[in-house]
Amino acid sequence: MLNSYTIAFILVFSSFIVILNASAGDVDPHYRSCVKQCEETGCFKDRCFPNCKFSSDEVTIHHPWGMLEPLYVHWKKGDCQNDCQYYCMFDREKERELLNKGPEKYHSKWPFKRTYGIQEPASMAFSALNLALHFHGWMSFFTLLYNKLPLKASKRPYYEYASLWHVYGLLSLNSWFWSTIFHSRYCELIERLDNFSTVALLGYSFIMAILRSFNVKDEATRVMIPAPLISFVITHIMYLNSFKLDHEWNMKVCVLMTIAQLATWAIWSGVSHHPSRWKLRFVVFISGLAMSLKTYDFPPYKGLLDAQALRNAITIPLTYLWWSFIRDDAAFLTSNRLKNPMKSK
Repeated sequence: MLNSYTIAFILVFSSFIVILNASAGDVDPHYRSCVKQCEETGCFKDRCFPNCKFSSDEVTIHHPWGMLEPLYVHWKKGDCQNDCQYYCMFDREKERELLNKGPEKYHSKWPFKRTYGIQEPASMAFSALNLALHFHGWMSFFTLLYNKLPLKASKRPYYEYASLWHVYGLLSLNSWFWSTIFHSRYCELIERLDNFSTVALLGYSFIMAILRSFNVKDEATRVMIPAPLISFVITHIMYLNSFKLDHEWNMKVCVLMTIAQLATWAIWSGVSHHPSRWKLRFVVFISGLAMSLKTYDFPPYKGLLDAQALRNAITIPLTYLWWSFIRDDAAFLTSNRLKNPMKSK
């Protein structure tokens, strides 16, 4: 079996072979012209969309903080834009097919066929399953801490990383929730929330890898060590929100944080004598292989299943195993703490 240092090398090396595809489809002049005309007329050929029609009272509201719109108007505009983009995209893809050209990405996504109004049914279903398993894992972790393991006199767990993993659980639920919504139907606002949630989760996961691997328990040190990374993540999110939603740059940031996190866990699992280190090694190794799907990104098969859907599917069993490791870690450190009450764990 590959040792931890070999796994870490593969993860770091993979950062140099990841190929990020730009969205060439949405800059196509024919596609843009089609979307613009559709949004102005509310119709694509013989098909018209009611959400593209606005009554006279649906106007922009003047507000001291800027120009704000009612939420339902913003949603209608997004839904109108989504319908126009969808039909113009497939119309353009039919033209490309007649010219013997392959499919292109539009707004960082491949052309998908809707199923009951769902834009990416496979990715949405797998995201929902990940969401459910993270909720189950977090609840089982909570139950273990407060119902099965001994507690201090203050009714707090002996496990020093309990509160940190609770934050991780909340961030995971938030990230997979927006992933589920985003894959169901495209909307720029939802896309931003999905991207921001993913970046926040990956940044925090890297912080957790550092704190647990180096056994950091001092509160001041726990603040000092992640401070630069937290500042970077916040700055990155502000850049995406305020200046440019740069998909390529955002993908690079996410990939590098994932590699750094997995490499940290891989090295620690190699030098640690943790009884459940095999679970950690398995999660790291399979996660590294799943990340390689970014290199071999491909158009959706039959317009339904693509590399993103496969990555979401692979993370489902890994999510269960990952929370199993966290529970084992809580039980292991709690047992050590009770055996050696005067020793810092």
